Amino acid sequence: MIKLCVNIDHVATIREARKTIEPDPILAAKEACLGGADGITLHIREDRRHMQDEDLFRLRKIIKVPLNLELAATPEMIDLALKSNPDMAMLVPEGRNEITTEGGLDIAADINRLRDMVAALTEGGMRVSAFVDAKEEQIDAVLASGCTVCEIHTGQYAESFINNNFVIDNKEVQHERANVHTAVQYAVGLGLQCNAGHGLTHLNVSGIASIENISELHIGHSIVSRSVLVGMQTSVREMKQQIEDSSHE
Repeated sequence: MIKLCVNIDHVATIREARKTIEPDPILAAKEACLGGADGITLHIREDRRHMQDEDLFRLRKIIKVPLNLELAATPEMIDLALKSNPDMAMLVPEGRNEITTEGGLDIAADINRLRDMVAALTEGGMRVSAFVDAKEEQIDAVLASGCTVCEIHTGQYAESFINNNFVIDNKEVQHERANVHTAVQYAVGLGLQCNAGHGLTHLNVSGIASIENISELHIGHSIVSRSVLVGMQTSVREMKQQIEDSSHE
């Protein structure tokens, strides 16, 4: 079955809104693991708007499941990854004015610089991934950069689902799903592990989880949002059940 990696960034978003000590994202990560999370994901942004460096190092000591660090391709962030040694480092685009990640990394346009960063992370003992749009030229660049993992951006699928009244069988929604499906099969055909994520919710995850050859789904905001009402363990279990049910379709 597809593995579920829970992104805990937005637990820290609530904490940082008050600049206080709670809710603790490390406790949230532990609860997510008790709910069945197969991995924990976090994004240390350059402006430190939610997760802090201390959170990363605490997670590295406490969490027993694989830890995935999302980071911008900058010397500062590469150095942080090398010091904290997560199980996987995922290169993502980052804009100071964006609310959340708005698209995939244009790895094809910056391949020479990124290749050196990927090499440094790989030599540091990490698997390296890149978060890219569902385009063959970007997936080709992921392979050329030295990454062994590719994560397909599912944001357009998620937006289409919202814009079409949450109808998963809508023609436009299915068109965006087909783009993800094609990208996943292309990446796997190149020998890359293929993950997917962004904007996935308890309501729309079935459309992506039913795609063959996806190894992991990285989901955060929906799980954290649902956890406010039912608790983190229950929210994760519900998402895991949705993924399992979808994989049997």
